[in-house]
Order: sequence, then C-alpha cells, then structure tokens
Amino acid sequence: MAGAVVSPIPSPAPPALSTSIKPTVVILGGTGRVGASTAAALSRRCPSVRLVIAGRNREKGASLVSMLGEESEFVEVNIEDIGSIRTALDGVDLVIHAAGPFQQVEKCNVMEAAISMKTAYLDVCDDTSYAWRAKSFHEKAVSAGVSALTTCGIYPGVSNVMAAELVRVARNESNDEPEKLRFFYYTAGSGGAGPTILATSFLLLGEDVIAYNKGQEIKLKPYSGMLTIDFGKAVGKRDVFLLNLPEVRSTHEILGVPTVSARFGTAPFFWNAGMQAFAKFVPSHILRDRGRVKQLAQLFDPLVRAIDGIVGERVSMRVDLECSSGRKTTGLFTHKRLSVSVGNAIAAFALALLEGSSQPGVWFPEQPEGIAVDARGRLLERAAQGTSNFVMNKPPWMVGTDPKEIGLGIYY
Repeated sequence: MAGAVVSPIPSPAPPALSTSIKPTVVILGGTGRVGASTAAALSRRCPSVRLVIAGRNREKGASLVSMLGEESEFVEVNIEDIGSIRTALDGVDLVIHAAGPFQQVEKCNVMEAAISMKTAYLDVCDDTSYAWRAKSFHEKAVSAGVSALTTCGIYPGVSNVMAAELVRVARNESNDEPEKLRFFYYTAGSGGAGPTILATSFLLLGEDVIAYNKGQEIKLKPYSGMLTIDFGKAVGKRDVFLLNLPEVRSTHEILGVPTVSARFGTAPFFWNAGMQAFAKFVPSHILRDRGRVKQLAQLFDPLVRAIDGIVGERVSMRVDLECSSGRKTTGLFTHKRLSVSVGNAIAAFALALLEGSSQPGVWFPEQPEGIAVDARGRLLERAAQGTSNFVMNKPPWMVGTDPKEIGLGIYY
C-alpha cells in the first residue's frame, strides 16, 4: 500500500564538534572491537577530544593508543570495582560503557560511579533487564545533574531513534495513530565484532522473547517466528527470527505503540540453523551461564572469523510502522561494515551528550526530542555516515528490491 512520502534525512558528512570544546572521554571496554570502533569514530569527528581507553589488556591498549595519537592514553580498569572506575572518571566529561556482554549483569557499577562523579554517561547495553535497571537510577541522576543515555549503540540505539521519528511523523504530520512497530535486523556473520557479540547472541538464546500484541505482553520462544524480510539493495531478502531485545519494551512504553516485536537474522544460512538448534536443544540454564557462554564463544570464534572473511560484515536495519488508517511507513539503514557503523552510531550519541543536548536523568534514545537527545535529524545524519542505503518515512514498496506495480502507478 502506498503511503505519504516524507523526504529522507540526508546523510552528508556531518560537521565536526567545535574545536573550542576539548572534552575528555573514557571508553570502558575500549580495547574491544566496539570500543575501538567508537574511539576511532570520535577521534575523526572531534579531533580535540582526549580519549582514555580503559580495559584490562595493556598490550591491546598500547596498540590502539599508538594508532589514535597523542591525544589518547590507556588506563587499566576493573569494572567490577567501583573504586577503580571512580579513579578513572576523575576529571572526565563523559564515560562510554562498551564493556559487554550486559546479559546476566546484576549491578550498574559504571552508572553508579558516573553519577557519584557527576560524569555524563552512555552505554551500549543490549539487554532488557540491565537497561531497566539502569533506568532505575533516573532520580539519582536528576539530583546529581548528570545526563545519561542507555541502549545507545546501533541496535538498540539508532533503531530506536528511527522508530521515534516514524511515530512522530505519523502523529504530528499525518494525524495518524501508530498500531504496530516491528524491528528487523540483519548482520552478515558476526559483523566482524568478535567473541563478545557471539557471547551476547548465545545469552539471548537462553531468554524468553518478550513482545507486545495489542497492548498485552506475550512470551515467545527465542529464535522462533521466522519471517522473510526485504532489506533492499545490497542485502535483499533475509530470514529473521524473534529475539528478546530491549527496544521492544522501551518503545512500547515510551512511544505508546500497542504491538511491538524485534527479529534478527544472519548469514550464511547455517548460522541461523545453528542458532535455532542452540535455542531448542541446549538447556536454558547453560545459555544463561556467562562463564560457560564465554567459553563457547571462544571455542567458536576462530570458525566465525573465518566465515566472516568470506561473507563480510554488512549490517541492515529495517523499522516498519503500521497505523490505524492502514498507512505503512518504513525506515532503512544499511552499511557494508558493522564494525565501522557501530562506532559512528555510538559517536553520534556521545557528541549529543558532549554538546549538552540531553537533560539530567537516565534516558532511552527514543524519549522526547530535547530531553534524551536534541535534534534527532542531526543525530541520524551522523550515525548514517557511510551508509549505502539510508531512507526514512518511505512506504514499504519504495525500499524493497523488487517493487510490484499493480497499475496506475500503484505499487505494493
């Protein structure tokens, strides 16, 4: 069905942060692939930034610092020790928590330390329980005058902002009421992200999937409910499966959409079959054991990296919104390298915090513009740098690889 077309947000290279701003940013988990990608993106976008790479591996830290240049340094930090974190945050403007996986973590040590040190905070959490635990520190953050953002990677994160924009346009510009919101994600192989992302995937297979249907919470089996989704040019049609992702609950509650779900798929096809087998045959108590899952991830890592070298690390996100009038709109984001695009995404949120566009408190990325982040369009421009396909508020037929014309210029 054709719907109202809103021009896509353009994605030129966005301007760098003002050179008059010389912030100090700590990246926890900075020697990992997500943290290192974030450091590279921030140093490009804000050459004046002083980067503190925090982690446990001094050798990796020294190597990364040598590439980033003289405005960077490595410090050894144990995120299980609040005292160690507080020491690292002394005199710091922003801490980025990229030391996952977040599944099965019971304490928000980094957020607690950030609030106590009056340091702005950003995490790349992809776990529902941890995200809402972080949100429980909202009043403490308000009292301390600290701005904090949780679940601010590429997905969740940029995908939440895309969803918020689809909902805003439907309500404000089309006077329509959103009824169904669906997130679809595809990543080739592991996305070049290494054992941490692999461990996250295994841990998610041990969780029931929470989704919403007409306002009612429902529980579903992980990696079930397969759909074949068209991710447009360069990716095409891919099979995706249900996973328990935090943007489902947060967008349901914050954006007020009654039906919400999220699905993920990968390539080659046998990775999906393997994930289904893990979810079906491996006892959930094993998949919830962080120690065992880390061992599994290390065991499979060489094979995954070998396959990644063949299939690449292309990533695509599609967000679909259906409204009460029958109107359907879509946002699509595709990048050929997840390891680059995730750094761009996190850097976009970091720059929003450094520019002072977030109010004190703990916020999800889709919370109202001017409270969580100001100027969503600018954030999306920054996050979409280097994408091969980025469109917003288009009818679904316009983003597909093979639109069908039924006559008189009408497509589906």
